[in-house]
Amino acid sequence: MNIQDITIRSATIQDAEALLKIYAPYVEKTAVTFEYTVPSVQEFSNRILHTLNKYPYLVAEYEHEILGYTYASSFKERAAYDWAAETTIYIHENIKKMGVGRKLYETLETILSAQNISNLYACIAYPFVEDEYLTKNSVHFHQHLGYRLVGEFRYCGYKFHRWYHMVWMEKHIGEHLEKQPPIKTFDEVRKLL
Repeated sequence: MNIQDITIRSATIQDAEALLKIYAPYVEKTAVTFEYTVPSVQEFSNRILHTLNKYPYLVAEYEHEILGYTYASSFKERAAYDWAAETTIYIHENIKKMGVGRKLYETLETILSAQNISNLYACIAYPFVEDEYLTKNSVHFHQHLGYRLVGEFRYCGYKFHRWYHMVWMEKHIGEHLEKQPPIKTFDEVRKLL
């Protein structure tokens, strides 16, 4: 598989089942997500639609097979946080470290920048000691893409009868001006795909 042959496009609710197949192993076999139960296809469809109201929800495809997905969401609901977004990414468990995540995130950042988002945040489950459920790979991935560690919450997630930490990482992708331009919706910048 050549990374140039991977297509990035906007997700649709028709992708929900395929995306859920990527997400489910993270719920069932890891502490990467603190969710305990795999959501239904309908719930996942609703999540996609909710995100697309304002933010991009992107999938990476190779020969009509979805390899991974990424999306942005509100960092916090108050108006002053509008220029900040939280990022999320999941890659099929069998194709990690092949450049798919980087390509997804780079596309996501391009779109978020066009929406006038300035700050990106990633909330990442973090092990005190790496184990069979959680490694530090996500932190290393984000560091490699220019994120920096800005906070740690200790022993805040309990899964598989173990306690895990959570860290916040940050990346600035835009300017911080006295007169910040208004935020655009994903629909307003969708042509960038």
